[in-house]
Amino acid sequence: MRPFAGVACWSRLLAPALKDLDYDARYRDALIGADLAILDSALMVMVWNLLQRDSLKRLSGLEYLRELLLQTDVRQTGNTLWIMASSSSAETNSKWLTENGITVAPEYLYTAPMYGTEITDTALLELLNRLRPQHVIITIGGGAQERLGLYLKQHLAYLPAIHCIGAAIAFLSGDQVNIPVWVDRFYLCWLFRCFSDPKRFIPRYWGARKLIALLVRYRDRLPPMRSA
Repeated sequence: MRPFAGVACWSRLLAPALKDLDYDARYRDALIGADLAILDSALMVMVWNLLQRDSLKRLSGLEYLRELLLQTDVRQTGNTLWIMASSSSAETNSKWLTENGITVAPEYLYTAPMYGTEITDTALLELLNRLRPQHVIITIGGGAQERLGLYLKQHLAYLPAIHCIGAAIAFLSGDQVNIPVWVDRFYLCWLFRCFSDPKRFIPRYWGARKLIALLVRYRDRLPPMRSA
């Protein structure tokens, strides 16, 4: 894996956000504006291969993150800024990074505010323009992280590599339920998350079934926009 400039983003496992492509214009624009989209959606890959008799391979967020953290320039102190979902997540994740030989200085840990429909974060822009890290790794939820990635790409004074990894680091650090390698390999992350927090994740993944209809109807075409 070579460092790249621009936004790296992908649909989440079972695509809770990808299902909204036909009415969430901001999320849609963020995906279209990405330089690289990674097939992390197990549901999308399975349905696509069934419909098209294809053999697409899934690359999960966990696999991507593990490979990313092997890169010398990512591990180098002061070369990567991490955007965390909360102060507690920042503490847990940074501790795990330290235990795995990656030292992150406090100023390279940024706790994201609760973003609204329109993303504006001048404090983050100022921080990045001052520090100028080569990599920016976003660990907030799917839907928001892609929009934040596009916002940074469009407004920063320079262009770092922006990686949207979602909850991948939380599965490793213990900030969320631990996901063993075999669970990820067999597309069962969604099941482990549902068992860990049923009220939160069962409705989220149940809603993702809408993606099947979008794939059946539109295949490789973007669905037309509709009213929410």
